[in-house]
This record gives sequence, structure tokens and C-alpha cells, in this order.
Amino acid sequence: MKKKNILILHTGGTISMHEDRETGAVLPGHQNPLSAEISILNEYAHITSEEPYYLPSPHITPKEMYELKKRIETHLGSNKYDGFVITHGTDTLEETAYFLDITIDTDLPIVVTGAMRSSNEIGSDGLYNLVSSVRVASSDRAKGKGVLVVLNDEIHTAKNVTKTHASNVSTFQSPQYGPIGIVTKRAVIFHHQPTERECYPFCHISKQVGLIKAYAGMDSSLLEAMLKLQYDGVVIEAFGQGNLPPQAIKGIKKLLEAKIPIVLVSRCFNGIAQDIYGYDGGGKQLKEMGVIFSNGLNGQKARLKLLIALSITEDPKKLEEIFHHE
Repeated sequence: MKKKNILILHTGGTISMHEDRETGAVLPGHQNPLSAEISILNEYAHITSEEPYYLPSPHITPKEMYELKKRIETHLGSNKYDGFVITHGTDTLEETAYFLDITIDTDLPIVVTGAMRSSNEIGSDGLYNLVSSVRVASSDRAKGKGVLVVLNDEIHTAKNVTKTHASNVSTFQSPQYGPIGIVTKRAVIFHHQPTERECYPFCHISKQVGLIKAYAGMDSSLLEAMLKLQYDGVVIEAFGQGNLPPQAIKGIKKLLEAKIPIVLVSRCFNGIAQDIYGYDGGGKQLKEMGVIFSNGLNGQKARLKLLIALSITEDPKKLEEIFHHE
């Protein structure tokens, strides 16, 4: 089989760091250790690599995500590459993957990967994950499935995957749905296919969207503070199927009266938010007030989607349509 041309974009993170033997601190080095592994990767594809930035993933913002999107789109216009692999820190990996998934319109494979152990730790998983990702990006079967996340022999969709463990190498999971494929020693195997894809024409970052997690006894103070701070949108991780304490209703009303959209997700790993309960603070009341229910996304991804949606429209009905596309 003819080798594919794959572009690797290194952005930093644990996969490109090393552990200090004396202090145990994991830090960026003067050079990305993965840059020395081109010969290994060239066994699987013709590799070109670039380093847009070299940042720990907590330093990544939508600005860097947008820069990555534009860089990939520029390369898409050149028709030089058959697929793309992005190395990224794991803390915000799922957010970058999802951002790219709903803003880049292409059927070519885009794979995001990372590592839970730095390059010089015993059992380092970085190079292995990178090789697996190059193999997936080189697979014709990976086309048309949106942005994929590949770690620990598993292939996940950007929409469903999330980091579930602080340190375990099998941290990336897709609650409810599971991976859509696996990487074996001999093959890249897909056993599920995403049913829908969505893409939005995002061209600028100008909005401020906040994320709040509901808790027992939560009142309106944080919501009212977001109003004073002039947030453009708010995402709330609500209880269960989409409920909040009654003390929070005053703040919800004030935000909605100020035309600030509120998107509700469940703080649970499994299940979706729905307008079921009719008591004060229940999902039915919130829905009737104008809160948008996001069925399936976690809080951090719903925040990115609202950020992108607000760059397109501020019309409440159109925003609700965008979130119902899930």
C-alpha cells in the first residue's frame, strides 16, 4: 500500500515533556523529544512536522485552538496531506479536539493524541500513542468521521470523549457510547460510525462564556456576578436530568431578562438533560423560562459550542436549533 502524507502538529503537553529526576517535576524541555522520532514514524507514513506552539494544555485557550484551525485549513487548501495528527496535553485535549471537530469542514482524518507519562518516565506512552495516531490518520476508514482522539489503543470521537482519570493511561473514555474503534498490532478497526456531523463557520473570538457547576444549596450569587461581569453566555452543569436549587432561579431570570443565553447540561457522566421535573427549579420550569437544554455534551464542550454559536447568532431560537443539532 502506498504510504500516506501525514502532517504532525506538535502543541506541547506531557507527551513532549520530561521528568526531572531530582525533583519529580514534569517540565517542558528545550526541544520536543518527539522531533527525534521521525524515522520510526516514517515506517508508517511520509511525515512532515510543525510546532505551532509549545504549551502545557492548561495554557491553551480558544485563541490557540483557532490558530490551529486556521493552520490546518491552510494546509487543506494545498492538498499536500492525506491526514493530520495533533499532539496535545491531556488536560484540555478533548476541548481542542471538539473545537476543531465543529469548525473544520473536511473528510480527511484529523487525529488528536497525547500522553499521561512524560517522555523519560518508565512506561512512557507518548511515542506509542503517536504511532497509533499516525496509523489511524493514514487509514481510509478514518475519513468522514470527524476529529478523532486516539490513546491507549482506542479511537474515540471528539464529541463523546472525556478525560476520566487524573493519571491513568486509560483515562480517555466515551461514557455511554464507548470508543468507535481500536488499534491492533496489524490493523486499524472501526466498529461504530458517527451518525451525524456538524460544522459552523467560526471566524473570530469575541465572546465571554462562563461555566458553573450546580451544587447543593447553590444560590443566585454566581449567576448575578456573571451578569455584572458582562458575560455573553453561561453554561450550567445541572443536577441529574437538568434541575437546579430553587435559590438559583432569581439569577436565572436576571440573566435571561438581560438576553444572556443559558445552556444546561447534566453534571452526570451518563444520561442527558431533559425537562422532566415540574417543581421549583426543576427542568420543566427552566425550559419554560427559556433555558437551552444541551443533550449529550459535557460542560466544557457545551461552553465551546455556545462560544462558537454566539459568533454566528444571538437569536435565542437559532441558538436552540444549534444545540438541538446534537
